[in-house]
Amino acid sequence: MWGAVLAHVRFRGTIRERTVEPYLKLLAQVERRRKFRGLLLDISSGGGADIPSTDLYHAVKRVAEQKPVVVSIGSVGASGAYLAALGAHRIYAYEESEVGSIGVILPSVSVEGLLTKLGIQVDLLHHGRHKDAYQGIRPLTPEEREKLLEVGRVSYDSFIALVARERHRPVEEIQALATGEFWSGRRALDLGLVDALGDRRVALEDLARRAGIPPRRTVELTPPRPLLERILGGASASAASALTGVVRTSLTEALEDLVLESLRPRG
Repeated sequence: MWGAVLAHVRFRGTIRERTVEPYLKLLAQVERRRKFRGLLLDISSGGGADIPSTDLYHAVKRVAEQKPVVVSIGSVGASGAYLAALGAHRIYAYEESEVGSIGVILPSVSVEGLLTKLGIQVDLLHHGRHKDAYQGIRPLTPEEREKLLEVGRVSYDSFIALVARERHRPVEEIQALATGEFWSGRRALDLGLVDALGDRRVALEDLARRAGIPPRRTVELTPPRPLLERILGGASASAASALTGVVRTSLTEALEDLVLESLRPRG
């Protein structure tokens, strides 16, 4: 037992490839290294992209195949964040947590009206009848909307099947809950979407019992900061991080974040 510890991984924000990849590496370390005897995944997120959410689920699941894993949902564990939490042995939530949002959303932005108002004309030269469909320059045709909805249906059905399997519930029961809405932690417990109510300390104590390691022997693992932040440090790093974040974030990502935020209930 000498040197054995519990790993605490904290995830915040929107789930995207660039935000998830460092955490996939952290979770792979927890999976491989014998000194880590259990994992507390402390997550608070409104979800995000489909594939990165699935990647995060698989990473959590691989750790759970080797050692105890407990999830603590913070303010919100919704959509892709809830999907990722399903890989754990046990899910905790606060009574006031926002849990669920089992569904898929596919934002489609058209700036055609804005461009017209500004007197800007864009010609998209393309081969392939629908190649210009999802560039945001024009609205989708009814046919294109149906095609996009069908793509979303595949992800939606997979999400439902995964919840049903991991929560040991009939698919029909989960389908009835897959409306895209949130529930409080208390209601999520009644619906069988989480295992227990409690704060992070309670979740950690549960993990410690399962792993046979005292809670005080917990190490928080965080991804390394970007090189520019490490070089500049302090307030300059914050400014640099904000600047690079603006440069990297596309219009579609910004819209998706806005949509996710707008769907959250307000107290």
